[in-house]
Amino acid sequence: MRIDLNEEQRLLRDSVREFAEQEVRPNAKEIDETGRFPEDFFRQAGELGLAGVAVPEEYGGAGMNSLAYALVVEEISRVCGSSGVILSVNNSLVCDPLSKFGTEEQKQEFLVPLASGKKLGCFALTEPDAGSDPSAIRTSAARDGDHYILNGNKVFITNATHADLALVFATVDRQLGHKGICAFIVPADTPGYSRGGHEYKLGVNASGTTELAFADMRIPVSSRLGDEGAGFKIAMQTLDAGRIGIAAQAVGIAQGAFEEALTYSKERQQFGKPISDFQAIQFYLADMSTELDAARLLTWKAAWAKDHQKRYSLEACQAKLFSSEMAQRVTTRALQIHGGYGYIREYNVERYFRDARITEIYEGTSEIQKMIIANWILDRF
Repeated sequence: MRIDLNEEQRLLRDSVREFAEQEVRPNAKEIDETGRFPEDFFRQAGELGLAGVAVPEEYGGAGMNSLAYALVVEEISRVCGSSGVILSVNNSLVCDPLSKFGTEEQKQEFLVPLASGKKLGCFALTEPDAGSDPSAIRTSAARDGDHYILNGNKVFITNATHADLALVFATVDRQLGHKGICAFIVPADTPGYSRGGHEYKLGVNASGTTELAFADMRIPVSSRLGDEGAGFKIAMQTLDAGRIGIAAQAVGIAQGAFEEALTYSKERQQFGKPISDFQAIQFYLADMSTELDAARLLTWKAAWAKDHQKRYSLEACQAKLFSSEMAQRVTTRALQIHGGYGYIREYNVERYFRDARITEIYEGTSEIQKMIIANWILDRF
């Protein structure tokens, strides 16, 4: 695999960075403090082709590859973690499964507006009693002729406050375990579909997180994604793609924090000289830079694997595990370099510190990543 970017990818990175600096950064602090969902950002991102980066052009996307998608999420997350995950979810958790498993009719009706940024999607898998164990979901789908009747609720759903449709996972028979799970494409205006209030969180506060509830919601069989009982496989394959996005988000958050710390260390004077002259700070910066490059390369490797291998769970989990834990270490060091100022909301570094924490939790905790990696190693070797 190549580890350098081609001309097209460099141009994409540079153009997204310019967009992030000019349009996203100015609002990052305000949307974090208020929890306001950045609707204008998503609309602008869609116009730039960022809502469906790896979706074929005939379905409204940019027709690029998974590395391009990772570059986009990193550059947006470098200035705003909330905006980064909004894009990541729409790209990898909604557009990707529709592109892989959808019928031609489903792609035309749902994928085209999602990939072009005209509609926003969310991924409704997690439930109050089914987080790390999605096979335990309780949301039910009872067949009734040409429809399914859905009942249940989901929690911690990113984008859900403003999503136009949800990819909902429900079981036709709990006794079947994961073999009874189905995936459904559910427009938000479907009768029986309701949203909870916005969840104010430690970080990524503007990501539109809320719970969803379904009460006797009738969904046509034509809205089922894949075969009956294929929902668990769809969810697991989709999460592999999503983990690459979260790895890229973690790299972007850490990169933003590193840049803030580097600039501050050159400006802050102590004992008559910049603190960057002190070996302790230099060692911090050296470790941060090295870990950032390592995480970025793991993320690029996972993105390459997604485009060139049938299975890429190992690479995706390794990238997500290392990048998320790296982001915690780097943002902690960045805050420490700022000293007391790092603890004040006037400085961006405290927001990076808070935003980094979730990357170790959503789309599979670090512990889940380690379980999957260990299983792959034991099976392979």
